Amino acid sequence: MAPRPVWKGQIRLSLVSIPVEMYSATTSGASIAFRQIHEKSGKRIQYEKVVEGIGPVDKDEIVKGYEVSKDEYVLLTDEEIENVKLETKKTLELVQFVDSNAIPPLYFDKPYYVVPQDDLAEDAFRVIRDALRQSHKTGLGQLALRGKEYLVALRPCGSGLLLSTLHYEDEIRKSAPLFAEISDDGAEEDLLAVATQLIEKKTAKFEAKTYKNHYTEALKALIAEKRKKGGKATLSIEDDEPAPRTKGNVVDLMAALKQSLEGGSGDAGGKAAGARRKPAASKAKSAEPAKAKKAPSGSAAPRRKSA
Repeated sequence: MAPRPVWKGQIRLSLVSIPVEMYSATTSGASIAFRQIHEKSGKRIQYEKVVEGIGPVDKDEIVKGYEVSKDEYVLLTDEEIENVKLETKKTLELVQFVDSNAIPPLYFDKPYYVVPQDDLAEDAFRVIRDALRQSHKTGLGQLALRGKEYLVALRPCGSGLLLSTLHYEDEIRKSAPLFAEISDDGAEEDLLAVATQLIEKKTAKFEAKTYKNHYTEALKALIAEKRKKGGKATLSIEDDEPAPRTKGNVVDLMAALKQSLEGGSGDAGGKAAGARRKPAASKAKSAEPAKAKKAPSGSAAPRRKSA
């Protein structure tokens, strides 16, 4: 089935308007979703909308309310919310351009593909796309989507455009309180040199297909086994190469870094990491849910205790 656009409108740059459609660039279809089931009957758990002192209520009796103080609400209908006039509802105006690497990754939220609505819009669409690519710039604007106004970034992506919603500044949690306990002292030069060599050795071109969701694969295998064997199967995720354990001192850290540099820690670019973990053989012994065995973490610098 052809994907449906999540938004239709126009991109506006000064006096130029381009009709476009926007599609989600990601899918949740690959993940495993569970339903809550009543164990004795095997039927789904249902939830009712209930009002204290009244009981269950119909869907058409429910409106949205904004709490202004405890138990005091301003009630709004869907029509009133929809009628809030925002220019950004159907128009994405590019109001600023920044270098494409100037936006910290922390601000990026969800990606969408943007395409021209028809052949008439394609010429202007390609002009904007190629101008962004040639100048290495990203366009910024605001867009109303699903009852919220988003800050968005627009950049070239293949023959189309990629729009990413961004977090506003007040949505970003401050890091200072969390990082306050970490020493400002730099790493020791000899340790830093070996760690840098290890990074260079494992540097390669990013290829997303190299990495697999081992947990989802293991869950699918477990579900298949339980269907095949009448609900009796167990499955675990194991690591073929347990990471070396250390005592946590600098000498051990240097030894672990050198051992990793010499080999035995996987191919460059994480290829080994992408292929290493495999679902263990199924065992028809128990109906208990699978438990994922987490391999011990790799060598790490000693962690300083808080006062």
